[in-house]
Amino acid sequence: MITDYLKHLNNNTYIIKREVATHNFSIEGKNGLDMELVQEFMRWLECDHVLRTQTHFLFCETIADAVVVED
Repeated sequence: MITDYLKHLNNNTYIIKREVATHNFSIEGKNGLDMELVQEFMRWLECDHVLRTQTHFLFCETIADAVVVED
């Protein structure tokens, strides 16, 4: 499991905190994913965003854009 790396996507940069295979969130006996469980896991990890690949959910923290302060 790879954790804590940066990913730049659609003009946003994310710190990837955890990668988890999508099959860990599958609903037993159905062809679907338990998205409520994904959201709960995201909150438990203290992340604010989830990205998805074909095989994994990427639990992320969004890096806010820098604000220039002029004196």
